[in-house]
Amino acid sequence: MGALLKLTDAVLFLFFLVIALVAPSLDAQTCLPATIFPEFLVDLKSWYGREYGDYLVTEKPHFFVGLVWLELLFQWPLSLLNLYGLFASKSWFGTTCLIYGVSVFTSMAAVMSELVRSGKASDKLLTMYFPFVGFGVLAILRGLVPSSSRGSSNIGKRPVLGRKKRS
Repeated sequence: MGALLKLTDAVLFLFFLVIALVAPSLDAQTCLPATIFPEFLVDLKSWYGREYGDYLVTEKPHFFVGLVWLELLFQWPLSLLNLYGLFASKSWFGTTCLIYGVSVFTSMAAVMSELVRSGKASDKLLTMYFPFVGFGVLAILRGLVPSSSRGSSNIGKRPVLGRKKRS
């Protein structure tokens, strides 16, 4: 179990690192003026939209812009917290990972529903979005696994302060 947990944490670390870089540099262009971004980032975003036929990025439907705002204001800070939590082995990492995973999975359910039901999405575009669904599920599962490395169990032990003294 320990090796699998470390592998999961490594995969999540890479994912959180990608989100920490991509969200403010590329995804933010969906809802912020392009003039505040360097030209090479604007060109990269345009290339991606053309190359993958990502009509959500080029057409910017209102629900997608709202999901990008959710990513920038909620998921991006959580990804930064999760990077720190993983790196510093913080006890709260499981909780923030679970919150992040549920948020990403919910957002991706809306995006994937649009992509599949619209009939506009190519297989190449779906292949680009599917890993995010998987990472959302992985973050949820990681958040549900206790990360305590203590060998002893607290099961059956009563707190010291809660005991009554016998006379």
